[in-house]
Amino acid sequence: MLHTGVAIYDPDSGAILDANERVERVLGYPLDRLRGLSVADYTANTYPHTESEFHDRLSAAADGTSQQFMWRAKRADGELIWIQVFVSRRRSLADRRVHAEMRDITPHYESHHRAELFWRVLRHNLRNEATIIIGCAEQAMRNTDDRSHDDILSTIRTRGEKLGSIATSVKQIERAVTERQTDVARRSAASAVRDVVDRVRAERPDPDVRVTERKRMWIDVNDAFDYALSHAVENAIVHGTDGSPVVEVDVGPSPNTGRAEIRVKDTNAPIPSEEITALFSPTVTTSTSHGSGIGLFVMKWCVESLGGEVSFETRESRGNAVCLLLPPKQPPNETATV
Repeated sequence: MLHTGVAIYDPDSGAILDANERVERVLGYPLDRLRGLSVADYTANTYPHTESEFHDRLSAAADGTSQQFMWRAKRADGELIWIQVFVSRRRSLADRRVHAEMRDITPHYESHHRAELFWRVLRHNLRNEATIIIGCAEQAMRNTDDRSHDDILSTIRTRGEKLGSIATSVKQIERAVTERQTDVARRSAASAVRDVVDRVRAERPDPDVRVTERKRMWIDVNDAFDYALSHAVENAIVHGTDGSPVVEVDVGPSPNTGRAEIRVKDTNAPIPSEEITALFSPTVTTSTSHGSGIGLFVMKWCVESLGGEVSFETRESRGNAVCLLLPPKQPPNETATV
């Protein structure tokens, strides 16, 4: 069996005319279904990839300019994968049909970007925290004022705790990526969310965290899910400006994709744009645009390890909405955990 998917596209309509079995396996659809689908039907529409961009690639290939690109695809079961696509015109000049080769590169892509993340953490976050600790220690050695000593020692302790938090976050990402196919349980989304929220409440009893289920949906969860949702809820609490912050967690189908959507809403200041930029473009970080922590990275990596994705919105009224989008699953049998 070929490990590369091969498909023939009509560059004008964007329709798949023919494909081998590997394409069926990669996208999760049988050939008769693929022939009737538009590009949008198997594209993750919450990513910056659009159907028109795919059509432009096909048109360029049909005109004689071969194209190679990565695409965020949505399988029939709702799982998101990364595929590498190479498109070129067939040999006959009279034939405008486009020959496409597809490879599922999800594991390679995740390993590559995990390495980028670790480099970013080691190069900036750890170095930055260590520099602050060293500076405070040197200041404490020079200063004999008791009040100043208390402030300096408090800073050293806080930054030391932050270093420990960074190490924990990196470990969570590592576990999410390396154990992505193990210890997965089929749960109702609302039930899984309430379990995580209950654990957060046990550690932080003051904030008001509310869970609303719009419609019963089923998802596959493991520790990665717990890590992602815990970070989303705790971030909403920690960055709250009110004395007793209110966090709303809404669970139900996404109106745009049909996937299970877990939306964590707060009334805090908007998440800094540089944090979002660093999250989705880790290779373009600079000394002034690097993000201050990796909590958002934990959410992204953990959700993607389950075949989903995370998005961030600024609410029109006030605050942020962190959306965890996961592939919907069929209800389990009666003996499964709910």
